[in-house]
Amino acid sequence: MSDLSSERRTLLLATSGAGLVAAAATAVPFVASLTPSDRARAAGAPVEADVSKLAAGEMMTVEWRGKPVWILHRTPEMLAALEGHEGRLADPESAEPQQPGYATNRHRSNNPDYLVVVGICTHLGCSPSEKFAAGAASGMGDDWPGGFLCPCHGSIFDLAGRVFRNQPAPTNLEVPPYRWLSDSMLLIGDDDVTGAA
Repeated sequence: MSDLSSERRTLLLATSGAGLVAAAATAVPFVASLTPSDRARAAGAPVEADVSKLAAGEMMTVEWRGKPVWILHRTPEMLAALEGHEGRLADPESAEPQQPGYATNRHRSNNPDYLVVVGICTHLGCSPSEKFAAGAASGMGDDWPGGFLCPCHGSIFDLAGRVFRNQPAPTNLEVPPYRWLSDSMLLIGDDDVTGAA
């Protein structure tokens, strides 16, 4: 009878072990399915952008919510070009609610050196091209301060994404919510600084 009990005990242990392995094999994919997929993250999760190698005068593009977000590292000359043409702009003070409060200023950012905007024209959703050179060198005329040109219907924006008057685009380029995680790392899609150090 003790041999029978020993066999039952061995069978019970083997069955329990197999059950635990099966439960773990089932639990791992289930738990993994609870984390957001790459597609879900692209649909709305914040995106980090490292600007440490972005030289002054250069622009990079990252994708957030399926949209291109431009990060332009402005030069001192680009910042100076934001002044003097406010009378030609449709919304120079960024009164339209297209940006967080910290971007309601001439440079439309929380750090004047960096412009962060959604690179989609507010007219019909085309993607403007960069026309950073000021003056005639840009092909935009002698009084061009530098900025962006939407090739679809001709809307023009300055180096803060502010639209000029009488353009097809009705409003400035959108500024997404963002915050600085460090001197060179941006988090686009989240501007809650309550947890920031």
